[in-house]
Amino acid sequence: MKLTNNFSLKEFIHSRFYKEHQDVINEIYEDNQDEILPNIIELAEQLQIVRDYIDLPISINIAYRPKWWEIKQGRSGNSQHCLGKGADIVIDDFPAEDVYNLFKFLIERGDIKQGGLGKYKSFTHYDIRSSGKARWVG
Repeated sequence: MKLTNNFSLKEFIHSRFYKEHQDVINEIYEDNQDEILPNIIELAEQLQIVRDYIDLPISINIAYRPKWWEIKQGRSGNSQHCLGKGADIVIDDFPAEDVYNLFKFLIERGDIKQGGLGKYKSFTHYDIRSSGKARWVG
């Protein structure tokens, strides 16, 4: 299912990080898609704005993650990923810090939604949380 000009639903619900659990993840997504799909669509639309601005592909490492998978990884299960509102991304040939700064710039200009923005060594996290601004370095 195509969500925007450059993003498909598959990119948001499939990940190499949980490849061995993909069938279970697909089933959980399908059981909860009425709640999750609108969030994924909104997130895809925000990422499309960034993609159009830089005119370069954005790769999604991982987006939707079920709560049980988060807990299995030693996390709280309260991640925006569990709601379909968060994505960990990379842009080829751009250091994560540059990607972080690009998102920060577009947020400050009002081009994309204020939300969560995390800078990690090899990727950048962006989410469309409804609780407003959150920033961190991982």
